[in-house]
Amino acid sequence: MSKSKFVIDKLAKLFEQGLISYRDLSSEILNILKSKRDEVIFKMKLTSKEETEILNKRVENLEKKIQKLEKNYRKKKSKKGK
Repeated sequence: MSKSKFVIDKLAKLFEQGLISYRDLSSEILNILKSKRDEVIFKMKLTSKEETEILNKRVENLEKKIQKLEKNYRKKKSKKGK
């Protein structure tokens, strides 16, 4: 109950602040969820803070590369269809 209350309180705070656009809202929700994920990882003492930051940077770099490859693939695919 307390976890769901936390999320609901955060969402209510966002609406009060006037975040109406979908992108702003979605980015704030993702930030909240990422922070909760990090808290759980730290509580479980799986990795140190530095290791977690390094792993997060690696994941971000990989996500950027995947997005870039997907864009290139879509461009090549659309050119072949013409």
